[in-house]
Amino acid sequence: MAEPEKNLLLSQAWAVYERSPERATPDTVSEVMAYQATFKEFIAWVNNPAATLRDITSDMAARYADEMRHQNIAVSTHNRKIKRIRRIFRVLREFWSGDNPFGSQTLLRKEREEREQDVHRLSFSREQEKQLRDVLADDKYKVLNKNEVRVVYYIGMFTGQRLKDCVLLRWSKVNLNINRIWVKQFKTGKEVTLPIAPELREVLLEAQSWQEDGNSYVCPHIAARYNKTNAEGKNVGNNLVNIDVLRVIRWIGLEPSVAVPGRDKKVTVYGFHSLRHSFASFCAEAGIPQATVTSILGADSNIVAQYYTHVGDEAQQQAIAAVTGSNLRDEVQKKIDEALNLINTSTASSDEILAQVKAILEK
Repeated sequence: MAEPEKNLLLSQAWAVYERSPERATPDTVSEVMAYQATFKEFIAWVNNPAATLRDITSDMAARYADEMRHQNIAVSTHNRKIKRIRRIFRVLREFWSGDNPFGSQTLLRKEREEREQDVHRLSFSREQEKQLRDVLADDKYKVLNKNEVRVVYYIGMFTGQRLKDCVLLRWSKVNLNINRIWVKQFKTGKEVTLPIAPELREVLLEAQSWQEDGNSYVCPHIAARYNKTNAEGKNVGNNLVNIDVLRVIRWIGLEPSVAVPGRDKKVTVYGFHSLRHSFASFCAEAGIPQATVTSILGADSNIVAQYYTHVGDEAQQQAIAAVTGSNLRDEVQKKIDEALNLINTSTASSDEILAQVKAILEK
């Protein structure tokens, strides 16, 4: 005798889902709440109190995804919402049959949809990083816990780690005797060990003067601010600290966020995360192996590849030159020698010589 089909009202699905051992277990209360909010949005869209999980079809999921495409939300936000609902349906699979209605990859948006806007996170130049250090040392500029904000910025500049990892760094992970820092990255769970740059060592020595008994954080007041939660247990302190960080960036004349057509929220182009981009950029310029930088920033970081693309291009040019029997460096040296000879022997005017040298070097 066939077992009767199980049915579950959409309105009751979340209560069953959150009791399941297969439910998602995000690291933060905020992401748990995001799962619930996303599912509530879908239930409101269905707008049928009698609807069950079994009533939800792939066509309905496609229509819902299409409606979300016309909302002013980021591609990543769209995709996270689809994946959350997909996960909930997968956990509650005993209440529907066939394929997961949210299982199709066509429900997801492509990253290239946003590339047309050409808005992305920017790195700081060396001059801009110096400006940041200068304003952080200038008493004219005010921000809450400024002495600790300065330390957090230095940790970010000279280790390339994320804001949360810098803010919540503990003294037990700092050894000034051997100049090493150990960081267990909150996002990846990976622990990296890094040498301490002289500039960072100097501010860490200053930070020791405010070390409090029983408080293991390098920056205790910012750490306490970062760890603040609301009545529901959702972290709200991370946004408070981020606001403090962005204020420093505005001090040097940079606007952290820009408006983008088709998006309700502005897109951040300069933020604390820009220090990670700068770290990768400076390493690439200095010829540091890509694998080394990846080991510092984290294996999941796509930042490294972004700044090492031009390094790969140069290597490819050299490879082609080797295959064809030409020597790129020799060609460059010939141009330099020709230009120097022109400068030393020509009787033409300076402007004419400059134009001729430019033509030689651009050949």
